[in-house]
Amino acid sequence: MQIGMMGLGRMGANMVRRLLRGGHECVVYDINPASVAALVAEGAVGAASVEELVSKLAKPAAVWLMLPAAITDENLERVAAHMVPGDILIDGGNSFYHDDVDRAERLTARSLNYVDVGTSGGVWGLDRGYCLMIGGPDDAVRHLDPIFATLAPGGDVDPADITESMRTADRGYLHCGPSGSGHFVKMVHNGIEYGMMAAYAEGMNLLKSANAGKADRAADAETSPLQQPKYYQFDLDLAAIAEVWRHGSVVSSWLLDLTAGALKTDPELANFSGRVSDSGEGRWTVKAAIDTGVPVPVLSSALYQRFTSQGEAEFGDKLLSAMRFAFGGHHEKPKS
Repeated sequence: MQIGMMGLGRMGANMVRRLLRGGHECVVYDINPASVAALVAEGAVGAASVEELVSKLAKPAAVWLMLPAAITDENLERVAAHMVPGDILIDGGNSFYHDDVDRAERLTARSLNYVDVGTSGGVWGLDRGYCLMIGGPDDAVRHLDPIFATLAPGGDVDPADITESMRTADRGYLHCGPSGSGHFVKMVHNGIEYGMMAAYAEGMNLLKSANAGKADRAADAETSPLQQPKYYQFDLDLAAIAEVWRHGSVVSSWLLDLTAGALKTDPELANFSGRVSDSGEGRWTVKAAIDTGVPVPVLSSALYQRFTSQGEAEFGDKLLSAMRFAFGGHHEKPKS
């Protein structure tokens, strides 16, 4: 099958490579000509402009955008301007699902199909495949099935499966519903990801402090005493613990596999500062929970912890310290 790909970053380029391996024809475009040239050398068809990208596609033309959410709308319109009724626009980035609903309304009025695809797999997707959460009109999604099947991890299909959705879910892709539903499911997926990552990080941090009883502690009004130091005398190998948890543990997961690899490579994590970015999905998940009245305390806490890591708690922390000094004359202890 033929498809156009606009946006050849870490994920977009590898998705093209996976499609080429699967025998599909990919017409590619990016603002960086070197990115286009690299994939042309691997068998893709290059385009030097959006107009050329669309013109090289047979009808109905299908163009997949893998761009940051902040610039997706403007580029979507750039592509749509060269399309004709029946063509298909696909957004595989991390867009806000509200935008998908609005885009579908706007493009449907022009007889264009819009499909939103929540795409999970990161830099490992080239070999492992991508989990795809799809929203959009039935006919357009069905037309793109060969593309989804190649990008997804695949796997054996159980003949006993009686529904189309379960057949594709087993293979790592799912038509979740109308436009917007794919990114809604991916949004919640990423909210859960925040929570899982935070749980591993907090647990490992506690294990790292299991030897707190061996440390000298100041005996002053600014230091909470450790009442029973004998219970905190363990020098634990975090890399080995993460590794043993990978085998038979109920908390085993791919995230734990990656955690174990990171700790094995860099036990003190010296190459990281601890600033954790959030690209929007966690915020949108919490907002949707507020809108629908669904409690998500774990996901909310994980999101706020990311804000803290970005330095957004600094002024609040300073104010807490100022209040302690004001009511009790407590001087700040220097950071060790």
